[in-house]
Amino acid sequence: MGRSNVAGVEPGQRQLNGPQTTGRQYRNLSTALHRTTCEDNVRVPVRDGTRLLADIHRPDAEGRFPALISAAPYPRQLQDLGAPAAIIEAGTSDFWVPRGYAQVIANLRGTVGSGGTYTFFDEQERTDLFDLVEWVAGQPWCDGNVGMIGISYYAMSQLAAATQRPPHLKALFPFNVTVRAREAAYHNGLFNEAFFVPWIHALGALSGHGDRLYRNGLSRLLRRFLAIPAIHRRFSKSDAVQVHRRLVQVSRFRHDAHPWNDLLEAVATDHPTRDAWWDERDVIGLLADVDIPVYLGGEWSNVPLHLPGLFEAWDALAHNPYVRMAMLGQYGLPWPWESMHVEALAWFDHWLKGRDTGILEGPAIRYWLPGAEQWRTADSWPPPAIHTALALNADGSLAVVERPGERSYATDGAKPMPAQLSWTSDPLPDDIDMVGHPELRLTATSSATDTAWILLLQDIGPDGTATDITQGWLRAGMRHVDEDASETGRPVLPSRAQIPVPVGEPVHYRIPLVANARRFQRGHRIRLILTSDDNRKDFRPMLLFSHAPVGTVGVNTVHSSSRLLLPILDRE
Repeated sequence: MGRSNVAGVEPGQRQLNGPQTTGRQYRNLSTALHRTTCEDNVRVPVRDGTRLLADIHRPDAEGRFPALISAAPYPRQLQDLGAPAAIIEAGTSDFWVPRGYAQVIANLRGTVGSGGTYTFFDEQERTDLFDLVEWVAGQPWCDGNVGMIGISYYAMSQLAAATQRPPHLKALFPFNVTVRAREAAYHNGLFNEAFFVPWIHALGALSGHGDRLYRNGLSRLLRRFLAIPAIHRRFSKSDAVQVHRRLVQVSRFRHDAHPWNDLLEAVATDHPTRDAWWDERDVIGLLADVDIPVYLGGEWSNVPLHLPGLFEAWDALAHNPYVRMAMLGQYGLPWPWESMHVEALAWFDHWLKGRDTGILEGPAIRYWLPGAEQWRTADSWPPPAIHTALALNADGSLAVVERPGERSYATDGAKPMPAQLSWTSDPLPDDIDMVGHPELRLTATSSATDTAWILLLQDIGPDGTATDITQGWLRAGMRHVDEDASETGRPVLPSRAQIPVPVGEPVHYRIPLVANARRFQRGHRIRLILTSDDNRKDFRPMLLFSHAPVGTVGVNTVHSSSRLLLPILDRE
């Protein structure tokens, strides 16, 4: 007997959290007609004989249906738990199955009971995903049309699968995606220690358990409690900082040393710079062969993890006419992930069922403009903008007119001088809309042969309230970035080798800030903060993603010839 639970936005349905569209209305969408039947722990063979474990949720009806695959290293058994945890990101089966889709939630090799050894976003993982797609397409309940869905790692696995060109993979919906695995671990040469270390340990802890913990006993009671509508609604504004703290807590549980500690050592110690090991885990070049429809998306607040990869994916897929992109505002992708499902339904109904839903109408890009609190559209990314240059003046002002001089700070906090500097503009006489890729052209002198440059851009309200907008990072020893990058501040990659900084000599740096959008309102001020250590109590990095210290101490001096470049839209 199948289950009859139905999630959605209509009366009588379990109400989904988060925005469900980019402000548009769609037509001819599939309606909820089916009950659900489930098969747990299905063994899926891949070409080397290894078997992946998957849970299959499908309509309890005769016939064949399109299938959506969600694949990641996170417990497949918990994807319906309903908790505000950053591992519950596959999407909600009780939305998809009643509307005529099968959803296959699979564990990648070496995780949560799947055979083999987990190897972190490498060629083996991509090969497994090809085999998973084709196995699903060949099942008697599948009509041969396969899509993929999910955010974060579930989004990464979508693009990884697409690079292998499985014949039956017809459409993707990857939100919050990373396309270079190195970007999850390093920010332009700085080790993203506060995220990556607990993440890899948490994977080990989670993979050491199975159905006994995840499906039985207390987990059943917890599911019923979390499904209470009043409780569930609270998670519509899941705080990413709290979610990160829960990840840290999970990481402290016991786990096997292999392969988790081995992977951590490989990332943190054996491969600190870009090399062949990281190149294998970089799908940018492989995306040139992807020609199936891809709906990319993200949220502006996910600065230190997935936002850079989103725009890299957009650029890499520029040849593909069937790519769309949506950028959401705060709480656009809360946990458990169930936002944007109506938009995804319009996408998959079009590509997997042949319905005319209207999803392709209008410009290719829709983005929420924080500060203006409205949807905007664009035909290209970034939208045409005028890059305004603001000087980092010696008096702490951020202004078009340079006031010559320099300012210094200590990198170790032990000297009787500041451990960070900030520059603030005068109150703005009019609203300005920043949309695109900011960049700092920094001229600085250091007393050490290496240092960290860590930036934070803020919007300061008339009452002094500071809102974090975006960040930028660069290890000084890896300063030789791709000088062929666009002069408009597009992302640039640091050097593959560390080169000592000439002590006491001015050095010019290009430091990209992660692309973002913001209306700085009239009367507000723009502030840029610069430090070399984001582990101090007086500096709060976005999502609490702080970095391992470079290991040098000394004094850094910033010259007023430095310029902050902001992409400002022409509002005429």
